[in-house]
Amino acid sequence: MTKKLQEQLETLALFSDRAERIQALIAIGESFRNNAAVPRTSNTKVPGCESEVFLATEPEREGLKFNFAVDNPQGISAMAFAQILDEGLSGEPLEEVVQTPDDIVYQIFGRELSMGKSLGLTNMVRMAKAEAAKAKPRG
Repeated sequence: MTKKLQEQLETLALFSDRAERIQALIAIGESFRNNAAVPRTSNTKVPGCESEVFLATEPEREGLKFNFAVDNPQGISAMAFAQILDEGLSGEPLEEVVQTPDDIVYQIFGRELSMGKSLGLTNMVRMAKAEAAKAKPRG
């Protein structure tokens, strides 16, 4: 896991009260800016995500810039997670991005999410990791 992503988890862990954590995640989601330049194609669409999430990448520093688009205006969890992933993974070493655990969704949102929402958010992380794996130099 990247250092920036670990720092975000530590910050969220400060919200031990569930209601406070939810408010913090809503605030993160509200700070998300939809990236209109992300192509809406089958190759960029996050599979199984109810909020119509798309991911495109471009080179940045040691790694990739993760550009997310969330087309469902009610998809606040997807927006919050897109913001967290962008801030925590963009420009970081690809090897560290690939090591991001899939269960980070539960570390952030808890286990109370519906199966559909959990699957969509988990697929966001899996797609980001797959993009990092593709971009890693072979050697």
